[in-house]
Amino acid sequence: MKRLIVAISGATGVQMGARLLEVLHHMPQVETHLVISRGAEVIFQRETSIDLEELKKLADYTYDVDNLAAAISSGSYRTDGMIILPCSMKTLSGLANAYDEDLIVRAADVCLKENRRVVVVPREMPLNRIHCRNLLTACEAGYVIIPPMLTFYSDYPTAQDQVDHIIGKILMQFDLDYERFQPWKG
Repeated sequence: MKRLIVAISGATGVQMGARLLEVLHHMPQVETHLVISRGAEVIFQRETSIDLEELKKLADYTYDVDNLAAAISSGSYRTDGMIILPCSMKTLSGLANAYDEDLIVRAADVCLKENRRVVVVPREMPLNRIHCRNLLTACEAGYVIIPPMLTFYSDYPTAQDQVDHIIGKILMQFDLDYERFQPWKG
């Protein structure tokens, strides 16, 4: 059984985080721990018709973003790592500077110090120099950066197919196979 933390922070693209949670919900070998930022809650309301209470039911455990006493805030609570999808520039700055203001950054910091994989999916464009510096700092610290870039080699016809490709790339980082992911065949 894999135990993964899924965080959805306040950037456009929260639908990708919701899709990831939906995919993981159908993987019986994965236990999910969900944290949604306050900013993400606002984005869900403004940009989607997704019901947050229904979304939370897809996770095995859900935590309030301000609960710094949650199990996932401690290194003694074993997980296989964390995925932040999407990752806002505010959250990225917190990660790059180990500024553990909320449970998302604290849980990621804990995973990093315990040598657990943390996948960060930054969602902003264009990027300014500070964003780029924070991405480099996070990468040098050990975070895995997977920008949600479009892929054309698999001839995906829909945006949903593109999102599923990104999710497949993320899940590869945790040795999880996703049937909707089409790897490069040469």
